[in-house]
Amino acid sequence: MNATYPAHVNTTLTHPKPNINVTPLIDVLLVMLIIFMVLSPLRPARFLAKVPSQPASDLPIDPNPRTLVVTIKTDRTLMLNGLTDMGSVDDMSKLSATLVDLFQQRLLNHVYRDELRDRVDLPESLRIERTVFIKAPRSIPYLEVMKVMDGIKGAGAGPLGLQIDTLD
Repeated sequence: MNATYPAHVNTTLTHPKPNINVTPLIDVLLVMLIIFMVLSPLRPARFLAKVPSQPASDLPIDPNPRTLVVTIKTDRTLMLNGLTDMGSVDDMSKLSATLVDLFQQRLLNHVYRDELRDRVDLPESLRIERTVFIKAPRSIPYLEVMKVMDGIKGAGAGPLGLQIDTLD
């Protein structure tokens, strides 16, 4: 049984050519664009920094007794508020232990940061004064200052301040 077809009929099967439907892709991109446009104002645009203000008068100002200053000497030894023998840049275990004990005492005595004293919505451990300043001479490599910063942060300090000085 042979079927005869007219000459104008093509007996080979033709498959439709594939094409990509980009409508769902455009929809997804539009939704992502809207999400990013909504979220972009929520992203912080700058770093907040506390800049000291000029004193109102020329009267001497007493230093804050809660201020902690870690000094790196030129021989790589560390001091905490003038107390010598706090270790060295390579061995900060004594300094870290002293800071941990000091922060624990501040927690027990309720020594709060000035700006967080009235924030009862925060846990007490976050309101404790833990600000530490690092004073280092210009001759110390930055890597060694970073080691001290890491050790101090590991003891629970924060925020940290840096003071570069020409120490003898």
